[in-house]
Parts: sequence; C-alpha cells; structure tokens
Amino acid sequence: MIASPRSVRATSTLASVLAATLACAPTDDTGGGEVLEIPDRGVLVELLASGTPVFGVFSGPQTREQGATMVGATDADFILYSMESGPFDVAGMEAYMEGMEEEGGPTALEDLPVILRVPPIEDPETTRSRLDEALPTGVAGIVFPHVASAEQAQVSARLLSESWPQDPDGTLVNVVIVEDRDGIDNVRDIVSTPGLSVVFAGPGDLRRAYEGDMEAVEEAIQAVLAACKEFGVVCGVTAGVQDIAARLEEGWGMIIVTEPEAVAVGKAASGRVG
Repeated sequence: MIASPRSVRATSTLASVLAATLACAPTDDTGGGEVLEIPDRGVLVELLASGTPVFGVFSGPQTREQGATMVGATDADFILYSMESGPFDVAGMEAYMEGMEEEGGPTALEDLPVILRVPPIEDPETTRSRLDEALPTGVAGIVFPHVASAEQAQVSARLLSESWPQDPDGTLVNVVIVEDRDGIDNVRDIVSTPGLSVVFAGPGDLRRAYEGDMEAVEEAIQAVLAACKEFGVVCGVTAGVQDIAARLEEGWGMIIVTEPEAVAVGKAASGRVG
C-alpha cells in the first residue's frame, strides 16, 4: 500500500520523537510552579513525549465543513474521530481531514492531529483490514475501545505495527480503552502490555457496566490510574470544566473534554500558556 503525502508527513514527525518516550508516565515539568510555555497547538506526539498533559475534543459532525471549522474553533491538542459504531466510512473521514487542510494549510494535521477510534477488536483480521484502510489517511493514532484482556491489548499493538510498514518502530499513538468489568479485573495485565501509548478509562461505558453505581465507577477509574502509575504508562479519561483540574492533579495525562471550554481550563490548570 502506498502512503499518501499526509500519512508520510504525519508518521515522519511521530517517528522522530516518540520511539523511546511514549511509555513514560506524565511528570510535572513546571518546576514547582514555573509556567510551562508550550504552543497552544503543539504536536500531540511532542507533548506526550515531554510528559505534558494533552487535551482532545470530539470531532463533531463528520463532514468536510466541520473539519474546516475545527481548525479555528479549538485550542485542543488533538481531535478524536470515532467510527466505533455505524459504517466504517474512511472516505468520509478523509474528507473531514481535507477540510482541515483547506482551512489550516498543509500543516493542519500536524498542528491538530486526528486519532481514530475503531470498532472493538473481535476478529483480528477484520481489525487489520480496517487499519490498512484508515492509516494511509494520515491519522496520528488509533483508539481501540473495550479492551478487556492482555490478549486484546497485545493484538492492538501487533496489528498497529503490522498494518503500517511505513512506521516500523510502531510510533503511531496506540490508545486502548478499559471500560468493562473484565477490563478492570485484568487492568494490570492490560497496562503492562508492551507497545501501548495511552490506557484510557471509559467513564460512560463503565457507568453502564456497573449499572449506575457511581462509587464503583470511580473505583474502577482509579484502578486504571493506579495501574498506569505502576507501569509508567500515560493514562486518559474524560473530564469537564468542573473536574478537569482535579483529574490533572490526580495524574491523568490525556483528557478528552466533555465541554469545549474545558480545554482552556485544563491548560491553565496544567501550567500551559500560549
């Protein structure tokens, strides 16, 4: 498979900085209160590599027009584009990304990377074919939802590297989401899997898994965080204006905001300035 110009540009940036650093846990680089000066739209991989908390937003409507709008509408570090359910419409995602480039120029996908959430791993060969189709568009990483075992985590790492031979070091961002009871039971085995960039706790699905018992949900979320700290892996969660500062204080390194204005609140709380 021949890579598009977008994919070559994205993977070359990732490969240059991530190979030895994505497995590190977030650290406090602010020097005990010193303000960390990072561009408002630093490249996702560079921020992760530096141990700096990163903030993402959902894609919104999956159209070319929305892609163009997002370039000027957010100061987030990345966009989460989900094809977990519904048609696996890679052409639609590529149109969205083309809208971003039309508005933001040829570096738009470096300045505001897109990571793709794919359907859960059930048949590895089906997941492989989806990655083969999606990765040449220039996405900066893949999000694998409902990872409930170390075996599934291993499949995610293997398929991501095998499906993208132009990225032999496996430096695309690999995010797995733990959001089921089985996943929580196996969380240490999942998090300790080599090749993962971020392990994400999925509050929404955990709420369903624990039948609305929010105390149990929070215990599950904290179990994911504890495992990430134990094994030195960046840990992710969703948060809004009211709780994003507290989540950062706990040590979460990737936060997808539930309210657009939470990006600014999160950056301020983490000591980032424009």
